[in-house]
Amino acid sequence: MKGEEGSPDRANDDIGEVRRLEMYRMQVLIRLFEERVQGLYLENLITGTTHLMIGQEAVSAGTSAAMRDGDLMFCTYRGHGHVLARGAPADKVLGEIMGRDNGLMRGKAGSMHLTSVEHGVMGSFAVIGSHLVLACGAAWRARYKGQDDVTVCVYGDGASNIGAFHEALNLAALWKLPVVFLCENNLYQEYSRIAEMSAVEHPSADRAGSYGLERIVIDGNDADVVFRAVSAAIETARSGGGPAIIEAMTYRQSGHSRADPAKYRPAGELDLWKERDPLKLYKARLRELGIEDDRIAEVEAQSRDAVNEATEACKLAPLSSPDLIMSNLWADGSCAWRN
Repeated sequence: MKGEEGSPDRANDDIGEVRRLEMYRMQVLIRLFEERVQGLYLENLITGTTHLMIGQEAVSAGTSAAMRDGDLMFCTYRGHGHVLARGAPADKVLGEIMGRDNGLMRGKAGSMHLTSVEHGVMGSFAVIGSHLVLACGAAWRARYKGQDDVTVCVYGDGASNIGAFHEALNLAALWKLPVVFLCENNLYQEYSRIAEMSAVEHPSADRAGSYGLERIVIDGNDADVVFRAVSAAIETARSGGGPAIIEAMTYRQSGHSRADPAKYRPAGELDLWKERDPLKLYKARLRELGIEDDRIAEVEAQSRDAVNEATEACKLAPLSSPDLIMSNLWADGSCAWRN
């Protein structure tokens, strides 16, 4: 679905009941997972900072549902949900955030650098926008080797104002790379409203024309809309039609990070966005399509059980060992060659 935000086609033929239930399960899983991360931090079982994506679950669920095995993803430090949606087990993701040895990288990377090559997640990046050019490299590799995988690069609205954004878009368009750039516009660039920091209303989509690309703005709180838009872009990229840039309008219901009370938001704004909570919208969608409440409750229970089981497993797992500090830094597994 391309063009401006709007009501999605309510037909059930192009998505189907099975996929919709899976997208709902994933949205519930991400929401419960993020709430658990916040709770574990308050219990002092998670140290350091975390950046939650509560309110943005539809982008993760819809995007990964549109991807296939072998496709690659790069995402930001607000990436817990994307890693889960790509299929990484909840206990390994939570273990990494908790600094436990059972984590994706045995607890070394933490919340902001989640990676699971096995599931096509090539990294979460704390340096704003740094992964946009890396995504071009991954896409160039596919084209050079004649492979048909597509790279999806998820980034925030703030990254649209840095040089790497323009460099990546220019190269991708010039070389017709199989990459889809997906901007999660949650209205805020850390603590500043993006409208006060960008010269255009939609900092990614409004610049697409500069690189010969279509302007695509979608409702990022509707997983069906996200799925259709990303599916169309991936199909074009996979068939040799070149890149796309999609701006998904969404909203983070929590602060920028664990230490942010988000008092900079105008009164009533959060309440208005909660009326369009992606889980609330999608549950209503399922009911409108005639999916029975017991099936909806079943997938909700699956998500709840997965988070509870992951929590218990991670609490029992040992902390990451200091012996790992110098491992996985270079091709030989250590930095000894530099010394």
